[in-house]
Amino acid sequence: MNQAARRIGRTLALVLPVVLVLSGTLAVTRVPWAAPNAESQVLTASSENASTVAKARAPHEVLRDRLLGELQEKNPGVALTHLQEATNGRPSLAQHCVEIARALGQAAVKKYRSVKQAQSYARPVCDTAFAAGVVQGGH
Repeated sequence: MNQAARRIGRTLALVLPVVLVLSGTLAVTRVPWAAPNAESQVLTASSENASTVAKARAPHEVLRDRLLGELQEKNPGVALTHLQEATNGRPSLAQHCVEIARALGQAAVKKYRSVKQAQSYARPVCDTAFAAGVVQGGH
């Protein structure tokens, strides 16, 4: 009986990692794309596309996704502050500021289910883009 248990254990030890990699469970990694302070992206691979080359996402897309996550975890005020800091620190992101702030406004309405509560977080970031997003999200 002891040998049978060892044989099963060895088989699982060899087969389980292969199954996990093919299913994508172990094929998750974080890759920093830009500056040392830049956020990381999560990439996954599956057995169908493991040999394809992953395309890097644009910095403004990474920033937008990170800020939308912050809005959900904390509040829109934190996300707007970080948006302002990001556009001040990296001027190339400024051209996307309105788009990102509008997305944050729409997400705030979805989170709070209240235009009034979402609007209470408005800041003068990217002019009135956040407020415009709140209004769009409310309709």
